[in-house]
Amino acid sequence: MGYLCSRFQKKGGDDTMLIIPVKDGENIDRALKRFKRKFDKTGTMRQLRERQHFTKPSVERRAQIQKAEYIQHLRDAEDI
Repeated sequence: MGYLCSRFQKKGGDDTMLIIPVKDGENIDRALKRFKRKFDKTGTMRQLRERQHFTKPSVERRAQIQKAEYIQHLRDAEDI
């Protein structure tokens, strides 16, 4: 039995390690798929992409308001 491991850093600077046990005779593609799924759930890549550029709080708030207005417009159009 082997292990598929990866080390990454969480918010706050803590090092964390993903460990996926690979059973004897298990297909490596299946183990990689489990690893990718688990890695996606940690949100590390999303966090890295967000940190590549800074957006002002006012810009974030404006984007949220615009999105809410758009969704409300769709719902209103659906009711008509």
